[in-house]
Amino acid sequence: MDRPQFLQRIVEWLRAGYPDGVPQGDYIPLVALLRRQLTEDEVQEVSVDLIKQSPPPPEPISKIDAAVRITKVTHELPHEADIARVRSHLEASGWPFNDSPLSGRPDDHPDGDES
Repeated sequence: MDRPQFLQRIVEWLRAGYPDGVPQGDYIPLVALLRRQLTEDEVQEVSVDLIKQSPPPPEPISKIDAAVRITKVTHELPHEADIARVRSHLEASGWPFNDSPLSGRPDDHPDGDES
């Protein structure tokens, strides 16, 4: 479906759901529903960039790294679903993905204090 058709369907959907106009309290939930998601090409671009930036042999790529890269490509904050799609693409390419920002290894905090 091309973009004008897609936009027309959104407008028709909004008019059917809100024949008297959108109430002010519904704007934020509607925007949340209508936010864009990564295209397959963007998933590929983000994944390739993350792999290029990651040190060998392969080092795990964190969820934060993926979110930052998605933001740079789309200029928007990523959805959890987009991060999950990038994760799936990376894992299918044989690259490890780590959901946590820290590895949890003891040497992450040499003094033993995690604060």
